[in-house]
Amino acid sequence: MEDPQEPRWLAAEEMESWLSLVSVLIRLPAALDGQLQRDAGISHFEYQVMAGLSMTPDRAMRMSDLAMISEGSLSRLSHVVNRLEKRGWVRRTPDPADGRYTLAVLTEEGWEKVVETAPGHVEAVRGFVFDPLTKAQIRQLRDIGQRITRAIDPGDTCLDRHPATTRPEPDPNPGPGRDPDPDPGRDLDLDPTPGRDPDSVRNGAPDPALDQEPS
Repeated sequence: MEDPQEPRWLAAEEMESWLSLVSVLIRLPAALDGQLQRDAGISHFEYQVMAGLSMTPDRAMRMSDLAMISEGSLSRLSHVVNRLEKRGWVRRTPDPADGRYTLAVLTEEGWEKVVETAPGHVEAVRGFVFDPLTKAQIRQLRDIGQRITRAIDPGDTCLDRHPATTRPEPDPNPGPGRDPDPDPGRDLDLDPTPGRDPDSVRNGAPDPALDQEPS
């Protein structure tokens, strides 16, 4: 009988890194949620849903796609959209391109709520995350986050499909009077100012069954 494999215990430096990450995982969501609840009366997840819709060309997205980019299950998203519908910020409608799908649509009132809320939220994100870091550390943070996400879910495509990461690249040879990068803050703008029109994020054809919301 073989001896059981010895657990791969963490070295001292690994333990320090792990405890630092655990602290961030607990404190950062609470800090972001607290700012939004205090200043806007909404949760961080509710904001992520509305902000995601605001960054699409028609302010609309299939529920299954919206669940993916907001990092929530379809069941959780359905409950949240119910609350947002009651407040007049989101509505649901069959997808005119394929009635088997359900679209979540940001209303004009919802758009105004995002516009009102975004400045305070992005200031919190910068204050908690980006201001303490150097540019090199910000790039490392991005790479570390992507590596950990891929380790958890090798097939994850959330970052690839998020509207904030599908904006057209700046023209490297702009004509006279044209800004080579109309959005110079794009690399750090995790919650972009709503209203920019990114390319469509529907890469591939999801299973229509994924849009069947729980009753």
